[in-house]
Amino acid sequence: MRAHIKLTLAVTSLIAITACSDSKVFSSWTQEAGGYMDNGTFGNATLHNTLVQNGEMSYAINLNERFAAEVDTTVNFEFNSAILDGPARATIKKQAAYMAQFPEVRFRVFGHTDLVGSEGYNKSLGLRRARVVVNEIVRNGISKSRVEAVISEGETQPLVATQAPERRNRRTVTEVSGFVQSNPLIMDGNYADIIHREYVASATAPSELINFGASEISE
Repeated sequence: MRAHIKLTLAVTSLIAITACSDSKVFSSWTQEAGGYMDNGTFGNATLHNTLVQNGEMSYAINLNERFAAEVDTTVNFEFNSAILDGPARATIKKQAAYMAQFPEVRFRVFGHTDLVGSEGYNKSLGLRRARVVVNEIVRNGISKSRVEAVISEGETQPLVATQAPERRNRRTVTEVSGFVQSNPLIMDGNYADIIHREYVASATAPSELINFGASEISE
């Protein structure tokens, strides 16, 4: 009887320990001290800076997100046309002005069409649209070595799924493709130079003169 009681207690204790193994308290025994202090943000700033410096972060993706947030990257076209209208030229002018701020960065233009017509014709039309946009960017002062029309998506990536003519599908999209160097990801600190340059410019306050009678105070 006593042996049976001991065996029961042993089994009960084993079950209790096994149950605890899934709990936060038990699992913490196997982790490093301070493991639960990291709530997902602990040390992220240092990690980010390290990735920027050693080239492990996708710089091109970061700059492309900024480009898309600050400039309209899309140019639309009339049906079966690769001719730029007034709004298209205005959009491209703004794109070129943004590009001029970042001489280290290269760009790529993708051409798209709607779903009317054959796939082969639409690929050709999409590429013509991309080349027209590139030429207009170059006309606005950007070196042709920094922007290229290399890919036509044709009718394969519509914004609106319809077989009918659709202006929103007839477009080009300009994106950041890399940097003006042989290695676009490990770029010898160029990305850090860009960030530093913008930081210094933003920290420089304009000087203003305020008249107080005969004296002038510079702020």
